Amino acid sequence: MNASISIDTSEVDALFKKLDRQFSKDIAKGLAATSQRGIGMILDRTAKGIGYKGRFPSYTSQYALFRSKTGRSARPDLNYTGKMLGSIKSKVIKPELTAEINFSRLAEAKKAAWNNQKRPFFGFNEREKNYLRRWFYKYLRI
Repeated sequence: MNASISIDTSEVDALFKKLDRQFSKDIAKGLAATSQRGIGMILDRTAKGIGYKGRFPSYTSQYALFRSKTGRSARPDLNYTGKMLGSIKSKVIKPELTAEINFSRLAEAKKAAWNNQKRPFFGFNEREKNYLRRWFYKYLRI
């Protein structure tokens, strides 16, 4: 003697698709907020003369004097005109659900790459990565 059962899973499939779409939206929203928070962290610590590996080395005495004469701080903050740091942007890439932080203009990206060699500012240390991870997870609470 055999018994068979037939179950229509179309409602369950529809529910899973709806949850998947909502979860993807939550991930995208979380990535956007997290990448913006990451930009804020980079800007805040750079303004204080700190990179993700620690304090910036001092400017050369000649350059520090030049900055002082032009009304700018002699303390390294990587901000002369504000264009380089002002061009930092983030973008969520939908199909992969990833976020990128980069520069909106090539000239500023080149400046940043040059500055980043001596005064690493464009990145995150482990403590900052953990903070950003927790920030992102707030958006995935169900």
